[in-house]
Amino acid sequence: MKKIAVLASGEGTNLEAILEAAERGRISAQVVLVISDRKKAPALERARRRGIEPLHLDPRPYRGREEYDQALLAVLRRAGIDLVVLAGFMRLLSPVLVQAFPGRIMNIHPALLPAFPGTSGVEEALNYGVKVTGCTVHFVDEGLDTGPIILQETVPVLQDDTVKTLHMRIQAVEHRLYPRAIELFCQDQLRVEGRRCFIESR
Repeated sequence: MKKIAVLASGEGTNLEAILEAAERGRISAQVVLVISDRKKAPALERARRRGIEPLHLDPRPYRGREEYDQALLAVLRRAGIDLVVLAGFMRLLSPVLVQAFPGRIMNIHPALLPAFPGTSGVEEALNYGVKVTGCTVHFVDEGLDTGPIILQETVPVLQDDTVKTLHMRIQAVEHRLYPRAIELFCQDQLRVEGRRCFIESR
């Protein structure tokens, strides 16, 4: 069974969805480690309640992203991690980590990439006036939300939407889509060629 590490900086709602999916057998992998760059991240408490090792890795003692990611990489290697899952991890990974786990780091983004990358995807989509937005699960490369796309799903933008209401409806889709993408990885059904990610039937 594959081992997963989840990196989260905040509430951990996607982490919760992943843990529930694993408990129900919808993900054939084990989340063995939850890491946060923030000591009081609720995601750490979610992990603790389920008996999963929570780790706060404080970035402040490290001199920049690469040194921090070296420490992070050491933890992941010691735990024998097969897949790194970003769930609201608010740090851009350096090449140190990305190159150590090629095709083995996933992220979810609350917009239909390549539109509206970055940390304000929901707000930017709403302000732009799009009628449809959504979420994207993608592999992580060295850019900002630029890796090969695994799955996407659309969410309509309603006339009376606010950033909060739109984000809540996107999150409901994320909580379904992310576990599905993880399970495709666990079943070795994902194949990447250049920028394209193909789902192979079993």
